[in-house]
Amino acid sequence: MNELVPVDRLEILVLVDNTTDSLSTNPDYVSSEWSSFWTRGRMRPVTGRDTCCAHHGLAVLVTAHRGGTRRTMLFDAGPEGETFLRNCAALEVDFGAVDAIVLSHGHWDHAGGLVDAVRAIAQRRGHGAVPCYLHPGMFAPRATRRPDGSVRPLGPVPDPGDLERAGARVVVTREAQPVGDRAFWVSGEIPRVTPYETGLPGQVRRNADDTAWEPDPWLVDERFVTVNVRDKGLFVFSACSHAGIVNVLKHAHERFPEVPLYGAMGGLHLSGNTESIIPQTVADLGRFGLKLLAPGHCTGWRATVALANGFDGELVPSAVGKRYVL
Repeated sequence: MNELVPVDRLEILVLVDNTTDSLSTNPDYVSSEWSSFWTRGRMRPVTGRDTCCAHHGLAVLVTAHRGGTRRTMLFDAGPEGETFLRNCAALEVDFGAVDAIVLSHGHWDHAGGLVDAVRAIAQRRGHGAVPCYLHPGMFAPRATRRPDGSVRPLGPVPDPGDLERAGARVVVTREAQPVGDRAFWVSGEIPRVTPYETGLPGQVRRNADDTAWEPDPWLVDERFVTVNVRDKGLFVFSACSHAGIVNVLKHAHERFPEVPLYGAMGGLHLSGNTESIIPQTVADLGRFGLKLLAPGHCTGWRATVALANGFDGELVPSAVGKRYVL
């Protein structure tokens, strides 16, 4: 446990997500984008120019408070810089408070805004490069193989050199490690043990220029982040769950067996060609005793409905601009 120190309070601000929802009611510890206007003392009328945009992708700002200190991590940066920066402006994000950036895996909808995010944070911090944690498997070209055999290329992950020129200190590693004075733990590669969580069907990659496309369903570069919230337990951030959310939670529990699992947030990737595993996933999620689940991004409406009907804890779906205080 010396790799992860309990924090007194955890704040989560959703900067980019597939949906916007400021009308649904929330538990007391969750506020919507619009409700935050009033807590910030905003009195002028709200207009569309002032609000966040939903976009296919994910970016989450995570702040851990311990005693009189705080540590802030940016987990992913959404699909492109314009959306990321617009939403951060609407939410009045303090870029200077960000201590580190973690990219969950090598897909454009999580990495497309990364260079702009690094640049904005580095300029506001005004001291030292921004630690940016990546996996070496993120940089190979990727594509989706279509039923007719053709491939649709996916946008690239920013090159480490571009990130360094924007102000990052790039840390490329497969190893798990604590970050932010041990407030956060970034996993290594996630063991795949469930029989039904078999990755992303149809994904392929090139491991060298001009080579053939090779199957790449496992996305072994995917990592998750976890935080130990005092008197609650482990809260897990799984951006896309290509490894399977059950595999993710199993690994988190096995790595920190003395700490109960408390909650999880992120994309569960139970939409499209993975919808068939919704029943098994919902059933197995019930075995972890989670108190809170915040599905978003690539989870899909069918899985969200199934979770609403079958999850015993509190289900509070993610949406852009939502703030969770745990």
